[in-house]
Amino acid sequence: MCIRDRDGYLFIILSIIVLFFFACTRRKNDDMTHLVKEWEKKEIIFPNNLYFTLYGKDTVQYPAHLQYTILSYVDSAGCFSCKLQLPMWREFIHRLDSTYPGKVSVLLFLHSKSEIELLYALKKNGFDYPVCIDENDKLNRLNHFPSDMAFQTFLLDKDNKVLAMGNPILNPKIKELYLKIIRGNDIVSTAGKGITQTKVHIDVSFLRLGNFDWQEEQKATFILKNIGDNPLVIQDVATSCGCTTVAYSKEPALPGKEIDLEVVYKAEHPEHFDKTITVYCNAETSPLVLKISGDAK
Repeated sequence: MCIRDRDGYLFIILSIIVLFFFACTRRKNDDMTHLVKEWEKKEIIFPNNLYFTLYGKDTVQYPAHLQYTILSYVDSAGCFSCKLQLPMWREFIHRLDSTYPGKVSVLLFLHSKSEIELLYALKKNGFDYPVCIDENDKLNRLNHFPSDMAFQTFLLDKDNKVLAMGNPILNPKIKELYLKIIRGNDIVSTAGKGITQTKVHIDVSFLRLGNFDWQEEQKATFILKNIGDNPLVIQDVATSCGCTTVAYSKEPALPGKEIDLEVVYKAEHPEHFDKTITVYCNAETSPLVLKISGDAK
């Protein structure tokens, strides 16, 4: 298979994965399909005179242009420090560097209205990888990225053309896709392969936490009841924000039993919030999407 055909094949598979794991309605399916087609093999244009820094102080050499590039753009909308997810990025970059040395570069472009908030987040999380602080939002102005943060990260080839899109930090299935492309494996969906499915009932999938002091930690519990004939197994849980964490039992729930998801929300500043918890499991309706909202004052 030639490179051009293989790239097209990869993007078709990406379309299937994105639609399968994110679509909730027919209209949303159509929107996702259009978005994927729009960015298929699109070349990312980079501004001139870019510079990368460590902690916003020391200017470092522009990251080497390697076989693959993961580009992630983070804008200033919403909770900026939550969207950064720096600890997870640090872990992922370390994994790439150790497993695929000299093969993948990671470019983080950060556009924040508050440079103080950005520098504080970098120092607080000990993020010692180079980042580009794009004060004037040049990269986005050139490329007009989607407004949805789930689609502001891209896997590029050596010619800066999009091979795949989606945030590997927020979505483990996208991470799996990226790694398979980097390894050079044929992309074959493994969803459900060798896994016996079951059925899940959720009494409440959306919880309002009301008004509270932003410095007070808030907790909520979602209950997943196995109403199928096979054990229920949670494979992964992803949150839309670093200020939201989830604890749950890794043990399978037998038919008729339940698994509690203990959600903890800790605001970093006063805000109205809407957070999403995505549960990947062997339920027929996986992924399960849960939400919390409230006003931290």
